[in-house]
Amino acid sequence: MEYGFIFDVALILATTKILGMATRRVKLPQVVGALLAGLILGPACLGILHETEFINQLAELGVIVLMFDAGLETDINELKKSGKNSFIVATLGVIVPFVGGFLVAQAYGLGTTDVLRSVFIGLILTATSVSISVETLKEMGRLSTPSGNIILGAALIDDILGVILLTVVTSFADPNVNIAMMAFKIIAFFALSGVVGFLLHKGFQVWMQRHDRDLRRFAVFSFAFCLLYSFIAEEFFGVADITGAFLAGLIISNTSRATYVSSRVGILSYMLLSPLFFANIGLKVVLPQMNFMIVSFTIIICIVAILSKVIGCGLGAKLCGCPNTRALRVGVGMISRGEVALIIAMKGIALGMMDEQFIAPVILMVVVTTVITPILLKFVYNPKYDTVEYQSSKLVDSYEKSKDFERASQALLRQHDQVNTENK
Repeated sequence: MEYGFIFDVALILATTKILGMATRRVKLPQVVGALLAGLILGPACLGILHETEFINQLAELGVIVLMFDAGLETDINELKKSGKNSFIVATLGVIVPFVGGFLVAQAYGLGTTDVLRSVFIGLILTATSVSISVETLKEMGRLSTPSGNIILGAALIDDILGVILLTVVTSFADPNVNIAMMAFKIIAFFALSGVVGFLLHKGFQVWMQRHDRDLRRFAVFSFAFCLLYSFIAEEFFGVADITGAFLAGLIISNTSRATYVSSRVGILSYMLLSPLFFANIGLKVVLPQMNFMIVSFTIIICIVAILSKVIGCGLGAKLCGCPNTRALRVGVGMISRGEVALIIAMKGIALGMMDEQFIAPVILMVVVTTVITPILLKFVYNPKYDTVEYQSSKLVDSYEKSKDFERASQALLRQHDQVNTENK
């Protein structure tokens, strides 16, 4: 047996933490340091580490745990309230980047002989990887805010729309793809999740309430359920495993032991899996020979990728009545493409719908949008730009700790009126 993987993991954990602390000292989220660690250690810079199947698999577990924890910390009632808004944000967040990517590809002549090549570039830009935003918002304590709920909901809907678009586009190149069957599976999965999820939530609640203290078995069985639900979503319904993980977290959220389970899952994520996931994004970057056309295409596609999400999702949030600050936060939170865009790109190469020379610009676009998202989120969530959502979340935290619900409720209403007046 080769034991090099032990050294790889140790090096990644140490480097991501060191760079994470360094970025935190300059007022940036630690996730930026983890991303930079992968870039520095990988083929793009020092070449000390390379992508391996073992690291890939652990990284996949990392994003699953990250989304599971996000589901555990999400208030279902608040998520329901933002459902309509999330759908509008996700829809415009798909349309605007798709059109932008298509036009850029057309301008570079990618669709001269086959328009599907331009369509596929547009399809890649529609992707959203919410994991980066989730980790950043958790680190800043802003995940359970109105904008955080919209970002979460919109990203999940974005994934569904992306799967549907990918199925439609690839059906033109692969006659074995059945659009109707894919749509049926997606609808069936969410319908099943609604019914079964309700029953499982009640079951978890009854089981956990039978004991008067926190037990490690709660965390173990909850995590096993997360992995099982992720597997079922991906294997049987064609829905992303991270969507299944998030829904598994939602099912267990609001139970009497959800906070305990989240704390235990958070340790697993923080100690091992999340650093590997973020570093693995940087390890994927391999810089080939770059001519002027590829360099210029890379720069333009990065700019379009950033602006199209901010404009599309921000416009969607404004149409839903969000103030300017919240709309900007939603737009910025949807920028990151992450592994979702890479999966779509690899599918395009496999079907002959994308030239391999353009995989480098796509990877660089993924890295740029992934690194810039936490930086921009830190800026737009600056306290001096705060609206009622952050002030409210701080009050909610304070009264949950003090148990003085009546006084906190009155303070919350006063704060709501005051900040809304300032925002007009």
